[in-house]
Amino acid sequence: RVAVVGAGVSGLAATKCCLEEGLEPTCFEQSQDIGGLWRYTEHVEAGRPSLYPSVISNTSKEMSAFSDFPYPEDFPVFLPNARLLDYLRRYAERFGLREYIKFGTTVVSVRKHPDFATTGQWDVVTEADGKQTSHVFDAVMVCSGNFSEPSLPLHCFPGIERFQGQYFHSRQYKHPDVFQGKRVLVVGMGNSGVDIAVEASRVAAKVTVCTSRGAWVLSRVFDHGYPWDMVFNTRLMSLIRNSLPGPLSRGLINYRVNQWFKHENYGLQPEKSCLVREPVLNDDLPSYILMGRITIKPGVKEFKDNSVVFHDCPEEEPIDIIVFCTGYDVSFPFLEEAVIKVENKHASLYKYVFPTHLQRPTLAVLGLIKPLGAIMPVTEMQARWVTRVFKGLCQLPPQSVMENEVNEKKRNQVQRFGLSFDEVLKTDCLVYMDKLASFIGAKPSVLGLLCRDPRLALTVFFGPCTPYQYRLGGPGHWEGARQAILTQWDRTLKPTRTRVPASSSSPFPSLLTVVGFLLLLAALVFGF
Repeated sequence: RVAVVGAGVSGLAATKCCLEEGLEPTCFEQSQDIGGLWRYTEHVEAGRPSLYPSVISNTSKEMSAFSDFPYPEDFPVFLPNARLLDYLRRYAERFGLREYIKFGTTVVSVRKHPDFATTGQWDVVTEADGKQTSHVFDAVMVCSGNFSEPSLPLHCFPGIERFQGQYFHSRQYKHPDVFQGKRVLVVGMGNSGVDIAVEASRVAAKVTVCTSRGAWVLSRVFDHGYPWDMVFNTRLMSLIRNSLPGPLSRGLINYRVNQWFKHENYGLQPEKSCLVREPVLNDDLPSYILMGRITIKPGVKEFKDNSVVFHDCPEEEPIDIIVFCTGYDVSFPFLEEAVIKVENKHASLYKYVFPTHLQRPTLAVLGLIKPLGAIMPVTEMQARWVTRVFKGLCQLPPQSVMENEVNEKKRNQVQRFGLSFDEVLKTDCLVYMDKLASFIGAKPSVLGLLCRDPRLALTVFFGPCTPYQYRLGGPGHWEGARQAILTQWDRTLKPTRTRVPASSSSPFPSLLTVVGFLLLLAALVFGF
C-alpha cells in the first residue's frame, strides 16, 4: 500500500505508475480537484500553488506529454494553463485514477512506524471534514510540489520597512489592473518575474526589472519557427553539449542564446556564464526593452520612502509598487526534519528523489527538480523508478555512495569536461532521464534500433527526445510508442498549419530521404 501526497502532475503520474506495478495507491489531495499548480483559482489558497490566468507552458506539448499519452493533435503547441489542466483530466480519466484519490483530505503527518527498521512502513495521519484518521502504509510518495511556500527574504533588502508603497510576492499576482498608471519594480528575473513585468508594462507608467545575476532569455519560437525544446533537446545536441570540453560547450550555448539578440546590449548577460542557469522563456521581453516599456537594472542596494537605489547606480528611482519574484522555499510540513534535510532551499536527496539515510528506501520525493526541459516526463520517470524500488526490482547504492554523490552535487564544482549546472537548475533533462531509464531498463538503444528499425533510430537520435522514447522497450513498454515518435511533428504542425498554399510542400523532408540522398551522392561521386 502506497500513500501518494498530492494530485498534481507528480501525484497523477505516481498513482498511475503504482497501478502499473501492481501496487495499491491512495492519493490524498487537500483540494477538491486534480491539477495542482495548473488549476487556476481566482483567490490564493493557503498551502496550494497559485498561478495567474495568463500562464502558458514553457515547454511544447510533445516534449511535455506523459510517455504513453500524447496530447490531442489539435491542442496548441504551447499550452495555456486551462488546456494543460484539460490534458491532466483526460489522463486521469484514461487510466482511471480518480477512484484512487481522496479529495478534501490533508496529510497532517507522516512518521516512521515503530518497526520501520524491519518493515519500512509509515504511519500517516490525514484530516478530512475536521476529522483525523490514522493509516499504515508500506511506502510514501511525496508529490506536494514546491510552489506553495513563497520565499520573501525582506531582511536582504535594506530600507524595505520604510517603503510607503505597496509590495507583495509574485504568488499573490493575478491581474495587471493593480499596476494601472503605477511605477513598478519587479525584483528577480525568473519566468514569473518577466511574465509579470511584460503584463504590467502594458498598463503601468513605468516598469523596471532588477536582477543581480542576469539571465539567458529564449523565445518559445526557435530555429525556423520550431519550438525551442524540440530543437534544443535532441540526443545529438545533448551528445555535443556534454562531450565537448567545458569552455567549448559553454561557448556553444552562449553563441546559440545570443543569436536571437546580444544579451549584453540589453543588460541581461548572466554574471557567471560558466554555469548553466535556468533560461527565461519569453517572446516579448527584448522588444519591450527596445520600446522602453521595460528597463533592466542591477540588484537593489536600498529602498527609501518612495524610491529605490540600485547597486552601481547613484540616483534614486521613484517607485509605487514592488513585486518580489524571489522564488519558493522547499517545505514538507507533514514530515519530521530528520526524514528530509533541507538546507538553503535544497533537499539532500539521491537523484533528487530518495533520502540517503533511511534504513529502508520506502519514501520518495517527486518533482523537486528543475530540469532544462519539461517537468512532466521527468516526474513520470521518477515514479516509474520509485515504484520498482518499492517492489525490490531495483536496488539503491549503499548509503555512503548516495551521500557522496549528493555532496558532490552540492559543491557544484565546474567540470573540466561537459557542463556544470547551477544548483537552481539542477540538471540536464535528457541526461537525467536516460540515467533513471537505465535503472529500470527502459533507456532506448539507438544502435540496437539502427539494426532493427533504421527509420526509427534516426528519428530518435536526430529528432527531439520526446518522452515516448522511454516506452519503446523495457518495463511499461507501450505498443504505440513507435507511431507516436514518427508522428510527433505532425501533431506539432497540425494546430499551426491552418492555411496551406496549394504549391507548398512539407517543410520536413524525412531523415531517410536526406540520408538516402547523401548515400546516392556518395555513390555518384566515388563510383560505388
